[in-house]
Amino acid sequence: MRVMVLIKADRNSEAGVMPDPQLLTQMGQYNEELVKAGIMLAGEGLHPSSRGARVRFEGSQRSVIDGPFAETKELLAGFWLWQVRSMEEAVEWVKRCPNPMGEACEVEIRPVFEADDFGEAMTPELREQEDRLRDQIAARH
Repeated sequence: MRVMVLIKADRNSEAGVMPDPQLLTQMGQYNEELVKAGIMLAGEGLHPSSRGARVRFEGSQRSVIDGPFAETKELLAGFWLWQVRSMEEAVEWVKRCPNPMGEACEVEIRPVFEADDFGEAMTPELREQEDRLRDQIAARH
């Protein structure tokens, strides 16, 4: 199963404060463990929301909201995409992670939908399209 591991933002990450070299070193070592174990598919830090935007959908209308966004607790500072055997395995890996913010914080783990999760709504044609798109993405990397 694939899971997305979400690192919540805090006031420092939103202010653009960079992690100290010790934390970067610890995270680099942790990422190496994830890669060697075949767990990590992707992982990145995110710039503060002041450099981002949101697009609000209301029916056929679209409006753009430029950052920064007010509620830091609702924002992300980074993410990983992992391939694990179970949610329990993902939790065990997160528990081994260096504290990503250096203070009290939360790391959220969310399962990623797989084609089978959609049941009959995922028709053979849609499944074929999904497979084709994944192949195209893989070919570009």
